[in-house]
Amino acid sequence: MSEVLILVLSFIILLSIGVPVAWSIGISCILTILASIDSLAAFTTVAQRMATGLDSFSLLAIPLFILAGQIMNQGGIANRLIAFAKALMGALPGGLIYVNVVAAMLFGAIAGSAVAATSAMGGILGPAMEKEGYSKQFGAAVNITASTTGLVIPPSNVLIVYSLASGGVSIASLFLAGYLPGILMGLALMLVAAVWIKKKKYPAGAPANLKNILVTFLQALPSLLLLVVVIGGIVSGIFTATEASGIAVLYCLILSFINKELKISDLHSVFLSSVGTTAIVMLLIATSMSMSWVMSYENIPQAVSDALLSLSDNIFVILLIINLLLLFVGTFMDMTPAVLIFTPIFLPVVTELGVDPVHFGIMMVMNLCVGLCSPPVGSVLFIGVSVAKTSIQKVIKPLLPLYVAMFIVLMLVTFIPEISLWLPRLFE
Repeated sequence: MSEVLILVLSFIILLSIGVPVAWSIGISCILTILASIDSLAAFTTVAQRMATGLDSFSLLAIPLFILAGQIMNQGGIANRLIAFAKALMGALPGGLIYVNVVAAMLFGAIAGSAVAATSAMGGILGPAMEKEGYSKQFGAAVNITASTTGLVIPPSNVLIVYSLASGGVSIASLFLAGYLPGILMGLALMLVAAVWIKKKKYPAGAPANLKNILVTFLQALPSLLLLVVVIGGIVSGIFTATEASGIAVLYCLILSFINKELKISDLHSVFLSSVGTTAIVMLLIATSMSMSWVMSYENIPQAVSDALLSLSDNIFVILLIINLLLLFVGTFMDMTPAVLIFTPIFLPVVTELGVDPVHFGIMMVMNLCVGLCSPPVGSVLFIGVSVAKTSIQKVIKPLLPLYVAMFIVLMLVTFIPEISLWLPRLFE
């Protein structure tokens, strides 16, 4: 029990005084192990577990998908997707809000990054919304929440991390399982936006032009085909997720050069930015894997499992408790370490009660998406507010109904497994 207290308290104290998450995890692991073994063995063990945690072929997909996302962000792909979304939705009252959601879903799914989607959509659509008289705060709130849909709709780095943490759940099944929940979340956000637009009585935009829709669709088609190539190749067994990430990089490079929006001289900044992001993610993964080992060594997963099952053996009650715990965790912990640390704790509990690991993975990622949009440490929240040039205090109020929409969809996905499992079973 003393080791558990050291682990939990040291981690919380380090986070509360502003120590970065990765360092907080690593230091708390070392302090916990020092209570059981001598210092040399403790430091050696944590270092070994960090190195072993990164020794996975599947993890190679993460830096490659990050690189693909950076190439897309600078290669003009976001502009084409926004133009297509605007041609489709721009004629509706308050059309730019719908454009933001649809474009964020498309770009977030292709780039696999909520941060990239938030900055791209906010930077391009934010000024246009402000110019046409939209509320800056509500526009930022929609951008922040809509950008997280790309973490559920594949290809998603977080789902790859979950596959690793769960002990090898099929990445192809996880990717397929993310489509319907991600689209459902986007539709829920659009429904909230529709109520707000009606309340504000925004006029309709210019009538839809079939020629414009066709032209913008053809311009966006090569970008959209990336999803077909990557997901189609993985599902059909032509290549693995890791190989698909390499193909995605090559595809994005060729497409960006064809579009003439990326030059050889731009590659230096693209690679540098990708390396910086990859280093942060990989350090988080390494320290999180060491914490998972420490918790296993101290039998924490078994203790949590016994405690939860002693409360109830009703699967609905257990899933609700886990969701509430994850919602709390997501407010102060980044998504990657949260998935790596809590998957080994909660997955054995739910699988014992008959929950499919694929279904649980989608539920967990959707849950933690809410944390990315929530204070005090939500990275997407901070970037969205920064891009919109507003403050968190002003954005929180319009965020509340969007949080409710996300929570309702989360509950639907949690208690109706077919929403996430229908597509994977269709392709079995």
